[in-house]
Amino acid sequence: GPANAPVTLVEYGDYECPYCGLAHSIVNAVQAHFPQQLRFVFRHFPLNQVHPNAEAAAETAEFAAAHGRFWEMHDAIYDNQDQLGLPLLFALAGALGLPEADLRDALAAGKYASKVRADFLGGVRSGVNGTPTFFINGERHNGTFEFDDLVAAIELRLHARAVL
Repeated sequence: GPANAPVTLVEYGDYECPYCGLAHSIVNAVQAHFPQQLRFVFRHFPLNQVHPNAEAAAETAEFAAAHGRFWEMHDAIYDNQDQLGLPLLFALAGALGLPEADLRDALAAGKYASKVRADFLGGVRSGVNGTPTFFINGERHNGTFEFDDLVAAIELRLHARAVL
């Protein structure tokens, strides 16, 4: 969404988390519902102990970001979450025209691990203890991630802003 949108929705997510997979299509619908009023930010929160592919997926998304293709990779990973693993990540990179050899080198060297770690630590400092966790304009959203619940919370922020 627009950088100057009145509402920012931040998700701390894990590409291997099944609940994040469910939330992905809902977040897309919420974004479509508020095309000019909402900016969406995704922050990595890989739960490595239970999701062994989450870190590599997050680093792959950051590799794609370095090539201007973050959102395409983000969507593709969630759209193929049931096949998540290195073969999928390399195939998705190829499908997006990103050099597979460069991705292999980046993952082996941990080139994007510090970005993923910084997102994770930011989440920990903000009280994130599971995924997905949402923040709306800097405040933790303690409701569900169902469409109607997210829309109502965003509309509340938009209304509060209009009153000011």
